[in-house]
Order: sequence, then structure tokens, then C-alpha cells
Amino acid sequence: MNSRDSESENNELFEHFRFISDPGQTVLRIDKFLSNRLESTSRNRIQSAAKAGNILANELPVKPNYKVKPGDIISIVLPHPPRKIELIPEDIPLNIAHEDQDIIVVNKPSGLVVHPGYGNYSGTLVNALMYHLKDNELFSSGEERPGLVHRIDKNTSGLLVVAKNNIALNKLALQFFNKTSTRTYHALVWGDLKEDAGTITGNLGRNPKNRKQMMVFPEGDYGKVAITHYRVLERLGYVNLVECRLETGRTHQIRAHFQYIGHPLFNDPEYGGATVLRGTTFTKYKQFVQNCFNLIPGQALHAKTLGFVHPGSGENVSYDSELHAGFAEILRKWRTYIDGRTTQ
Repeated sequence: MNSRDSESENNELFEHFRFISDPGQTVLRIDKFLSNRLESTSRNRIQSAAKAGNILANELPVKPNYKVKPGDIISIVLPHPPRKIELIPEDIPLNIAHEDQDIIVVNKPSGLVVHPGYGNYSGTLVNALMYHLKDNELFSSGEERPGLVHRIDKNTSGLLVVAKNNIALNKLALQFFNKTSTRTYHALVWGDLKEDAGTITGNLGRNPKNRKQMMVFPEGDYGKVAITHYRVLERLGYVNLVECRLETGRTHQIRAHFQYIGHPLFNDPEYGGATVLRGTTFTKYKQFVQNCFNLIPGQALHAKTLGFVHPGSGENVSYDSELHAGFAEILRKWRTYIDGRTTQ
């Protein structure tokens, strides 16, 4: 819906956001519902927008205390058009694992957003790529996500492949869609896993109470099938370093799956890992853990390897990446901590 003439005295209102509440949505005040979905917007600002008539439920203005029900269509309308994201080349350093005429493979640091979006209009990997590839036709085409065929979370580090032309883009996109590409991740998880290797299964869908989270639904048709294979690489007392191989590539899959089995990722604030979950109650130990948390901006998760059929040569290629400095330093600290315990 683009306008409400009767409510706005013929002044056009433009839809800026639209959300359709999930079938499993619990009844929730609309200001709380929207604050879970608009990360950079305060609840007070949402309430003010509702009082001004800028929030619609099923195309009708609602008050801040409106209760969202399953299937409701929630819109935010404003008297000006939505801001079109202007992609600006920015001289941001890139850690390039490989580059040729068809592709570029980048080792992304944690803390770097992949592409511009709401709340992140600049300073992203795409802005850096536009500067690096400023003479490339694909990166001056006006596309909002030029060359991207997959993404990783802001605070996840590791390998991404980006296409440099439309033929490569189409060939790579097909591989990721058909899940013929291969990816492994290294993750540091809380607790000591019982088995040396295993598989986590369970449908993933949005948490009805918190849209920023994915949630495992072990039974029923809700969510999408998600399968994570893992093996323990190193046992470090109260944490384990694991290798994960994804059979599916769902949003937050590794993070949500390990929370589901009671082993959240180390320093993952959205899935309960950014607090001391295992270990002693001693102040010195708590400070040690906090010092480790301070080394990375979020979850200890790294996209370690990436394999696919090269869109130009047709050959199977694979790339491996070193852990970024913060993650590597966390492992060094835990090894030193464990060595200190065993020698006492």
C-alpha cells in the first residue's frame, strides 16, 4: 500500500517497512513487535509513530497498544519515499585470499557488515569491493548487492566468494542454491561435548517472541530443514573448539543449533553465550573470560574453508583461511589457562 488519501488529506504516504507476522506469533503489543524487528529504533520512537498514524495493521492505523496477531500485515508509512541506499566506494582494506578475472575470495573480519541495509548505509564489505573494483561494470551498475551469492553475519569472520561478472554470478548462485558448494566453520562453544562428532537437526524459523533470533522447531512443519555436522577439534576444559560442516545454509544455523543442544557459541550475545556458562565462580576466572570476550565483537565463529566449481575454468577449487587475530588469541588464552590447571 502506498497511500491513505482519506487519512492524509490527499498527501501521499509511502510504505517504508512491511512485516507479516508468523503463524506461530504470540499476541504481542505492536510497539514490542516492531522493536524486535527494527534494531536501531527505540520503542518510544515507534510509539510516537503509532500516535501520529504512521503504523498500520492490515492497512488501518493503530495505536501503540494494538495487539499483533498471527497473519497480521504491519506497515510503517511516512510522507516521503524510502531512502534508496546509495552505494559509495570506500577505501576499506580487504584481506584477499584469491582474485582472478571472474571471482574474488575475501577473508572478512568480524565486525564488518557484508552489504548496506537499514542501519548500515556505509562501511560495509560491498562499499570496500566497490572501491577495489571501481572499474568493474558489475560494481557500477547500481545493484544493491553486486556480485554477492552468499553472506555471513556481521560478527562472523571468514571466507566469502564474490562474482566479478554476470556469468560468474549466475553460475555461483546456482551452486549455492543447489547446495553443491562446500563450507566448513570453526566455532568455539561453551561446555564439553559428550561425543567427538555428531549431527544436529531441527527446523529453523524466526523466534515468534524475538525476530532477531532463529529458533529450532524439532517437530512439525514450521521453519526450514537445517542440518549441521560437527566434530570436536580441541577440548579446552570449559569450552570446545569444533569444526562444523553445513548440509543446509540457514540464517544463524550454527548459532541456533548449538544453543539448542545446550552449547551456545562463546561470546554470542543473541544466543546466550556472552556470559560465563561453565567454569568456576572465582573472580579471577570471571575476569579471564571477560578478557577473552573483549577480544572479539561477537560470537567466536569463523568461515574456515570454501569450495565450489570455478565459474570460469570449471575446475573444483577450495580455499582455506587463517583465524582472525582475536579468535586466535582467545584460543591461545584458553590453552594457557588449561595448561596452568594441569601443571598445578
